[in-house]
Amino acid sequence: MKPRKIPMRMCVGCREMKPKKELLRVVRTPEGEVLIDPTGKKSGRGAYICASSACLAKARKQKQLERAFECAVDSAAYEALEASVREAEGAAAV
Repeated sequence: MKPRKIPMRMCVGCREMKPKKELLRVVRTPEGEVLIDPTGKKSGRGAYICASSACLAKARKQKQLERAFECAVDSAAYEALEASVREAEGAAAV
């Protein structure tokens, strides 16, 4: 039996290819909302980011999410992302 292929995605912060399960998915819905997608199944344009505050800071500084979604990303979306990243980093540290 062949081993299963692991889907890879590029982090918008560090631009590294990583397994999809290691990354957080951010989605721009058809209505234009920018949300975190924990299930990975919401409809809309998706972008992936590492669960590290360094990658998030770099992506925010270089406006990578704005580029990926081709729209402005409000600070509330970044704050929600920062909370998710802190939660993921805390879970990884335990």
